Amino acid sequence: MTQHNTVDYSRYQTLNISRRGPNDSVIDLQMKVSGNGKLPTAGHDGHWELSEIWRDIGRDDTVRCAVLRGEGMGFSGGGDLDLVQDMAQDFEVRSRVWKEARDLVYNVINCDKPIVSAMHGPAVGAGLVAGLLADISIASKSAKIVDGHTRLGVAAGDHASIIWPLLCGMAKAKYYLMLCEPVSGEEAERIGLVSLAVDEDQLLPKAYEVAERLANGSQTAIRWTKYALNNWLRQAGPTFDTSLALEFMGFAGPDVREGVASLRERRAPKY
Repeated sequence: MTQHNTVDYSRYQTLNISRRGPNDSVIDLQMKVSGNGKLPTAGHDGHWELSEIWRDIGRDDTVRCAVLRGEGMGFSGGGDLDLVQDMAQDFEVRSRVWKEARDLVYNVINCDKPIVSAMHGPAVGAGLVAGLLADISIASKSAKIVDGHTRLGVAAGDHASIIWPLLCGMAKAKYYLMLCEPVSGEEAERIGLVSLAVDEDQLLPKAYEVAERLANGSQTAIRWTKYALNNWLRQAGPTFDTSLALEFMGFAGPDVREGVASLRERRAPKY
């Protein structure tokens, strides 16, 4: 008799986790809105949970596909400013979050289950990392994708250097990453940054339809295809590691303090 590993997801507090699809084999992960905000933001707990969940999904034999989506006004609002400030001031926090940021990227890449993302509204920060690294990324046409690192005063680390040039080419990657220029879901599909762009009312139905097709397919064929294709990303590992190190070096510098202050005061930064 085959032993199936299952996972207790009750330790995750910043994600709404439910099951759907054939034999409940699709795990639905909704990033929760934080506090009184309008968008999910990654604080101390949320950042760790978003990096760790993929290990559990990989271990869970009852899961065949994962869907990642946001709650409220958008997909993700990026790093909580209190977390960013703690990183700028505290070496221990900075070291821990660096490890989580590294794990988030590699855990998504190495999770053997296919991942579908459904992005609406603003898509920024740690949520965007998983959203764009997902195997099938689906955005509403009106979604607003922004990598906000240079606006904050740190290098575009996270997922930027490992995946953007591969998806949309170096010229577009440099334009959007160096200027923090927003990309609509419609434009993101046009330049190849996301798999599909659909009207917002079709976003979740399409994401669930794709997830259920993946869950119903040959698991070895789909997972091994993902593994082989992701060797393109593994080859870019040294580039990613460099970008992440430079990003976190920036968190110890003066520019990030001005970046945080300007965001809190809703004004343009003066670098």
